[in-house]
Amino acid sequence: MGSNDGRMDRRDVIKAAGAAGTAGLVGLAGCSGGGGGGSESEYPALGNYPIEGDTATFGFNVPQSGPYASEGEDELRAYELAVDHLNNGGGWVDTQFDDLSGDGVLDYEIDSVTGDTATDADQARQSASRMIQRDDVIMITGGSSSAVAISVQGLCQDERVMFMACLTHSNDTTGVDCARYGFREVFNAYMTGQALAPVVRDEYGEDLEFYQLYADYSWGQTQQESMNQFLTETAGWSQVDSVATPLGTSDYSSYLSQAANSGADVLVLNHYGLDGATSVSQAVDAGLDEDMEILLPLYNRPMAEAAGGSIEGVFGTVAWDSQIDNTPSEEFTQAFQDEYDRIPSGVAQLAYAQTLQYAAAVERAETFYPPEVIRELEGYEYDNIGMGPETMRACDHQAQRAVPVVRGLPESEQQSGQYYELINLTSRDDVGYACDEGPAAECELGEYGDE
Repeated sequence: MGSNDGRMDRRDVIKAAGAAGTAGLVGLAGCSGGGGGGSESEYPALGNYPIEGDTATFGFNVPQSGPYASEGEDELRAYELAVDHLNNGGGWVDTQFDDLSGDGVLDYEIDSVTGDTATDADQARQSASRMIQRDDVIMITGGSSSAVAISVQGLCQDERVMFMACLTHSNDTTGVDCARYGFREVFNAYMTGQALAPVVRDEYGEDLEFYQLYADYSWGQTQQESMNQFLTETAGWSQVDSVATPLGTSDYSSYLSQAANSGADVLVLNHYGLDGATSVSQAVDAGLDEDMEILLPLYNRPMAEAAGGSIEGVFGTVAWDSQIDNTPSEEFTQAFQDEYDRIPSGVAQLAYAQTLQYAAAVERAETFYPPEVIRELEGYEYDNIGMGPETMRACDHQAQRAVPVVRGLPESEQQSGQYYELINLTSRDDVGYACDEGPAAECELGEYGDE
């Protein structure tokens, strides 16, 4: 249920070049890769390739502590479900991914190891390094903090181990900090600004003034820049001020007091995870919603649940939601509910999708050799994960996809795991940018490693 035109021709050319120019290196790899991937000896040793034995190990590096721990819990649930389905069938493996068999990947059984990023870039990098050096992982996935994702992505590029980013929303992930060995399914801050600005303009009108608070790291910085750009250009609003707040802030009262005294019509809270739930709740408790509209540009189900009634009327974007009415979304929601008796979040959908996308690319490449898997993903077109037609763009490894815009429900209407209503599924035709524009203009992917 996807395509990558010209894939076979390109692979044939690469193999021919490898036979002529890397014959000596191929001998280093030997035939130690087990399983059923019969072509494994055709490529040189690179990163943790070739795989020894008959088990391929994935590394799940997620926040199990820190302000994004709730997101990490849902990521792990989805990762474990993906491994189960890869090995035993079920879910999208049976219905949406024609390349997958439900009997492992290239006849290798899939195993996994986990790590705690603690929502900290240094700890995340150390955890990922252990996975690479000690556990011989062939792929790492995870995230929830863009600082974490960018740090791990850079390590994976250096170590020649693929990184399938889960939740990372900073423009920099597929912009200035992009990497050949990293791929991102979720949209970025730039696309959130494009999707959200026309909705709030139509809802609240033009010629308004807005005040921003933002988490002081890569994501928050690029998020507030993108909101400033599109609220100004598209909505016709003007920014009064933009103030940084430390990640993990528990008391926003002084920041909110300044915002309340600014005279602005709209408060934009560029916070995520527990920080986002805390800041929006404290803003409402302080009565700011009586004189200002509140925006939370990026949020999710765990955040909205934690915020409760404070999320009422608050616009934002989410990675995915079970309210999206199509077959893949319904199938994933059902599979996740059957396993965990809970509705999955957008973070869970990203984790599940990225794991299966990597595995399917391995099957199409007929090898775990990273450069071949990368080439299978570059320019790949698909429509099987609930977000409509998508392209994994080759120039920056950023998925071109739709963006869901949501608005929080009153507490009296929050039931059965629904905390917000889906306002608009903004088409990928209405968001995005060319390869020489926006964040992509700063992207230099680096080498495949087999040049």
